[in-house]
Amino acid sequence: QVQLVESGGGLVQPGGSLTLSCVASGTISSINNMSWWRQAPGKQRELVAGTTTGGSTNYADAVKGRFTISRDNAKNTVYLQMNSLKPEDTAVYYCTAKIKPTRDTNGYFEYWGQGTQVTVSS
Repeated sequence: QVQLVESGGGLVQPGGSLTLSCVASGTISSINNMSWWRQAPGKQRELVAGTTTGGSTNYADAVKGRFTISRDNAKNTVYLQMNSLKPEDTAVYYCTAKIKPTRDTNGYFEYWGQGTQVTVSS
């Protein structure tokens, strides 16, 4: 059984910073891509940033230059450093990971965390 648990959300003033963390635990043989998504009230869920095992990254245009995704493969953890936060960054942030539970598993499965609330407000 695989579980993703996010932490680090909260209330922050505009211009402030937060760092989100997401730890994958359980039966894990290997992890491929890891990503952060977000969903604001009344809006569709959107991809914020992603990273591959090799360290390649991609970002949504709205967060380029402000957010940084990174991962610690030894700890099965992905991070999202968020700087210069804006009210429009307010959303529930979710991490996802493509995980192969065992060596005998055929392929990777996508898992989602439960989400962590980020609120940017003065």
